[in-house]
Amino acid sequence: MVFKVKIALISIDNRQNERTYRETTPRFGTGVDSIIDGVSAMPELTLHVVSCTQQPMQSPEKLAPNIWFHCLHVPKFGWMRTLYQGCVRAMRKKFREIQPDVVYGVGMEREGAVGAVFSGFPNVVAMAGNMTEQARLVRAGPGSFFWLAAKMEKFLLPRTGGVICNSRYMQRLVEGRARRSWLIYPGMRGVFLMPSVRTSPRERALVIAGVISARKRQVELLNVAEELRRRGMKFEFRFVGLASGEPYSKEFLYRIKPLEASGCARYLGMPTHAEMVHIFDAASGMIHFPTEEAFGSVVAEGFARDLKFFGARTGGIVEIADGTVDAELFGTDDWAGLTGSIAAWIAKGCPSAPGNAAIMAQRYSPQNYVQQHLQVFQEVIRKPKN
Repeated sequence: MVFKVKIALISIDNRQNERTYRETTPRFGTGVDSIIDGVSAMPELTLHVVSCTQQPMQSPEKLAPNIWFHCLHVPKFGWMRTLYQGCVRAMRKKFREIQPDVVYGVGMEREGAVGAVFSGFPNVVAMAGNMTEQARLVRAGPGSFFWLAAKMEKFLLPRTGGVICNSRYMQRLVEGRARRSWLIYPGMRGVFLMPSVRTSPRERALVIAGVISARKRQVELLNVAEELRRRGMKFEFRFVGLASGEPYSKEFLYRIKPLEASGCARYLGMPTHAEMVHIFDAASGMIHFPTEEAFGSVVAEGFARDLKFFGARTGGIVEIADGTVDAELFGTDDWAGLTGSIAAWIAKGCPSAPGNAAIMAQRYSPQNYVQQHLQVFQEVIRKPKN
């Protein structure tokens, strides 16, 4: 049963993240897209999506009949260097106009959590990644982004009405630091749950999706591709994700060139969601082998297209893979095990893994995702802050 509620959701607009200010359509992460998909089918609900931007952008007023979008211009000084105080002031002004029943801040690392905590309304925060753990893993020095984000996380966690965690792994990391926590696995974008319209056989290819970064380890996966090629195997690694100007991305783009020439690897850039579905459906398998992963929505997306999965046994990946068909997980440093299993799979003809799409649809549909959030919102709204 859906109860009537007005939700203000704070989310990063990827146009701001990627400095693509001329785009006129906002772009969000998987979880926010799933909420939008789910809420748009529930007219009893009202959703106001709020994002901050350092440059004015042309944006739609509404994303659906019951979903509004507010793009707030905040000069650069009001962001991280002032711990997002400019963003907080702009959002508080907008919230006084909206008068939401609950404010939902998505993400602890940017303006989402701090905007929710200081909104003046009942609030809850979603943690897609743990900044304290990230700061530890990268050995963040004083004054660095992750060092500051970890300090903010420590300050904000006990001050919000509660924390929505995207995996049991994440819930364990916030235990004892937050007032309350709830486990809600991220929903999926509806496009990844649509039936396949593939008209040709799957190819001998594996998809590697994610931002090109040391954490996702695409350069190391190029080493795997080189080893498989030396063994005379026929296959193609298809890399998808943002390649920034960082040294790791530059090394990846340099290293992949000879492998593209040999036909065993290819970089496909940043496709749209619909294009990503076609990329998944054309391939037979998927690799996701990060050093650490809070959840890994792209893993669920790959499973939803019935791909054979090879991944690291870390974080939320373990939970997504639980109960799926023919998934293979390895220790985060077991490169020999990963390479050997991929080689054996290629030798078998690169079979896909039918049956996983139905499992993902049952677990991560947008409608189920929104219903779980509504239960949390109802609890936060009805329980006064102590």
